[in-house]
Amino acid sequence: MRNRMFSVLLLSAALVALCEFRANPVAARSPSKKLLYVTMAAGYKHDSLPVSREVVKQIGEKSGLFESTDVSDVSDLTADNLRNYDAVMFYTSGELPLSEIQKSAFADYINAGHGFVGVHSAADSCYMWDKYLRIAGGFFDGHPWHQNVTIDVAAPDNKLVKFLGKSFQINDEIYQIRDFQWRDSTVILRLDPNTVDLTKPGVNKRFYNWPLAWTRKYGRGKIFYTALGHEQAVWQDPRFQELLLNGIKWSMGEMKE
Repeated sequence: MRNRMFSVLLLSAALVALCEFRANPVAARSPSKKLLYVTMAAGYKHDSLPVSREVVKQIGEKSGLFESTDVSDVSDLTADNLRNYDAVMFYTSGELPLSEIQKSAFADYINAGHGFVGVHSAADSCYMWDKYLRIAGGFFDGHPWHQNVTIDVAAPDNKLVKFLGKSFQINDEIYQIRDFQWRDSTVILRLDPNTVDLTKPGVNKRFYNWPLAWTRKYGRGKIFYTALGHEQAVWQDPRFQELLLNGIKWSMGEMKE
């Protein structure tokens, strides 16, 4: 009788544990990676910054992949502190007050094989730092359109964007990019120019057209950038969140293109 009761108790405990795991399978996973999210606005300060911090934390928690630490200045970008993170993400603007020592430490950090993720105005940052262009891949060059547009998936077989299909529509501020490092960048999203007015003042036509997301490498480091992300609604869009998660995964070496 005692053995039978013990078996019943064991079976009940196992069923309870199984039900708990099925109800919340991610809860058992602790984040294996760490992301430093830098949101310093030395130039234009986006209204979406607070929402972006919450979204980055949420996608880290839901995926079980990474733990996010957000900072609103660049004091943590030191060689000693960067060792604690697998990737750094910028939603910054303007000339960040980085010392030459910090710039060197950051470039060395990426070159050694760590990840970098740039969102929207990360391309509107650090114009006076030559290595930053080689890391990020391009600089902001105006935004003549702020509207609903069609975005073409330029690399439909790329795992970062395959879920988006051939194209999709979104309402956001659309960046133009200058000094684009097209030779060693893989464009994965591009504006469909048929959905905007190309005669508007400030439109700059270039042979590489209007790339809106790309991947590239700096040394052994992996970089993902997307020009999307001005609007709070974009940050709250599940498609953008999945794109961002995939970009973070790729930069951390957790996803292949």
